[in-house]
Amino acid sequence: MPVESVSLFWTASAFVILMMIAGIYCILATFNLTRALIGIEILMKAVTLLLIVVGHVTQHTALAQALVITLIVIEVVVMVAAGGVVLSVFRKNKTIDVRRLRNLKG
Repeated sequence: MPVESVSLFWTASAFVILMMIAGIYCILATFNLTRALIGIEILMKAVTLLLIVVGHVTQHTALAQALVITLIVIEVVVMVAAGGVVLSVFRKNKTIDVRRLRNLKG
């Protein structure tokens, strides 16, 4: 493996770790459902970046591209479904604050 690839991998890995920390913080530190969805989106983008970098370092770019395209399609479907649930919750309860939604039953 060339030295440039190893250097690129460690630099990108540090950035991916920071993105994952930011995504997890965004999910755990907020009570807003929309912000939680944004945190999930940040986590998915970190995984996508990691797949691209690993594919480049291992010289399997075609496989990495196929995995990333599949991940993007799955991500879009999940985000649309989750956005629909959040929108439905907002229409029904006039809030997307999790603290107020915890008391709901039925």
